[in-house]
This record gives sequence, structure tokens and C-alpha cells, in this order.
Amino acid sequence: MKIMAVCGQGLGSSFMVEMNIKKVLKKLNVDAEVTHADLASIAPDQADLFVMTKDLATSSGIPADKLVVLSNIIDINDLESKLVEHFAKS
Repeated sequence: MKIMAVCGQGLGSSFMVEMNIKKVLKKLNVDAEVTHADLASIAPDQADLFVMTKDLATSSGIPADKLVVLSNIIDINDLESKLVEHFAKS
């Protein structure tokens, strides 16, 4: 599985989300490749799952079933609950 954290510029915030995703996956014992990128650089076939904020998700062109939409990028508990929810659907 490949997971990509996405932000508007592809710099600090997506890298921070990438690190948090890795922490959550380790806790959940889920193996995945995690990367980060800016919104302009992504395409739906680049990852199995994309993690981004709602404002980016609406203009991303990524199908809803491949999206985890965060309310707050620094809330690791929100990230964990949304990843658990996504994995439960898969």
C-alpha cells in the first residue's frame, strides 16, 4: 500500500502529516510506503490513499474512496480514527 500526504505547497505541513501517518501505522501494525507531495504534483494513480485537508480534497480530483480528509493536520488522534475507519472499509 502507498499513502501520500498532500498539502498546498508540498513542504512542511505534508511532511509533518507524513510523519504522523507513519506513527499511526506503526501503532496499528500496518505496513505501507508513505510519501508527501504538493497538490499540483499528484495524480490518482500515484497512491492507494491520499491524506489531505477538506479545502484541498474538494479540488484534488482524487476519488472519494482514496481520500482521508483531515479537519486538523496536527491532530494525530483525528488522523488515527480516520485511518482506522478507512482500513475498516477496505
